[in-house]
Amino acid sequence: MRYFLLIFLVAVLAVVGIAGRQGTHTRNTPIQIFADMKRQLKLRPQSPNGFFANGVSSQLAVPGTIPQAAAVVIGGREYFPHEDAPVFTGKLTGTTNFVENNPLQVTAQLMERGKERFTIYCTPCHGQQGDGTGITKKIGAMAVVANLHDKRIVEMTDGELFNTITYGKNLMGAYGPNVPAEDRWAIIAYLRAVQLSRLGTMDDVPQELRGALKK
Repeated sequence: MRYFLLIFLVAVLAVVGIAGRQGTHTRNTPIQIFADMKRQLKLRPQSPNGFFANGVSSQLAVPGTIPQAAAVVIGGREYFPHEDAPVFTGKLTGTTNFVENNPLQVTAQLMERGKERFTIYCTPCHGQQGDGTGITKKIGAMAVVANLHDKRIVEMTDGELFNTITYGKNLMGAYGPNVPAEDRWAIIAYLRAVQLSRLGTMDDVPQELRGALKK
């Protein structure tokens, strides 16, 4: 046993002496038993490449190539799923600033869709009126649920609401993977109407419709 411990200690010292300790800074080439794809052959954009006739790495798609992700039509316009556009990010293109207003045209059809999606995805927690009294709170499954009429939420930009729906926040999970972008904007459009139903004033009602309101 004594010799085994001695041999083991010598082996450990030899390995540390040759390979060094984790986190040690050195200019020597590290010893890698498994490279784990850290060093691999690849083509850098626009770098010279004698394989192709024009001598560059980046090539145009071969005629007839099928795109990996087809364009989708949202609000009458075509977008690609990973395009840096407010309709997918909730932010101004090329910035981290949230868009102020819904990028989709708010129509009766969009509102109806938003009401349907809101009922499916939002009411279990936030309630039909958005006041945080959904079934999950009533049965004690969630003790804290946001009241969507709170001033903090009312004053959020539409882009920030879209970001919250997409990625989730606190106890709220992310709905981006399950709810298409157009439906998320439809939900926001309907939510704004729900908020106005409680927080709106006479000034928010068009002049020609004020006479139809009950006093």
